[in-house]
Amino acid sequence: MLARRLHAALAMLVVIAAGIAWRYAPLHLPRFAWKYGGSMLWAVAVYCLCVVLLPRASVRVVALIAAVLALAVELSRLIAWSPLDAFRHTLAGKLLLGAIFSPRNVVAYWLAIAIATLVDRQRRAQAHQNS
Repeated sequence: MLARRLHAALAMLVVIAAGIAWRYAPLHLPRFAWKYGGSMLWAVAVYCLCVVLLPRASVRVVALIAAVLALAVELSRLIAWSPLDAFRHTLAGKLLLGAIFSPRNVVAYWLAIAIATLVDRQRRAQAHQNS
């Protein structure tokens, strides 16, 4: 389980760096790729965080928790509360919570979590096979 936690932590750091570059580096991406690629990277980071926090959980449980967290963050954008709105205007708030609710983001999140789940399942199967 330590190996799974370490791999997930490393993957999370790489994905976070890629997500920041995706959104803030002058990559000149098409708007659709910029918007939903960044959202998908965010969701993969959430999946990795769930693995770091729950390394013994099954892939299915991690995927479910990550999907619920992603949905909750998206739904939180519908809440108008001054302290939360102020946080959303900071860089950390933009990166962690975003600002505008979009059902399409939920689709992007869940697609990315499904892909992360497949990768995690394959990696766990290979690790089990090698042990």
